[in-house]
Amino acid sequence: MIHKGVEFSVTQAAAGVWKWRFQIGDRTFAGKTEARLNLLAIRRVQLRIDRELKKAKDEAGLVGRSETG
Repeated sequence: MIHKGVEFSVTQAAAGVWKWRFQIGDRTFAGKTEARLNLLAIRRVQLRIDRELKKAKDEAGLVGRSETG
C-alpha cells in the first residue's frame, strides 16, 4: 500500500496482532500493533508515517537554516 508516497505493508502476525513496515529515505521503520480490524491497523501505520514525514521535514528545515543576527 502507499500513503503520501511512502510504500508500507501490514500483515497479520496473530489474532489481533499486526506487523507493519515502511521506509523513508534510508531509514526503515517496523513494528507491531494490536487491533481487531485490519483497517484500524492500517490507519495507525498511516498516522505513524505522517509523524515520521513531519519529523523528517522539520529536521531538514533546521539543517537548511542559518542563524543571522
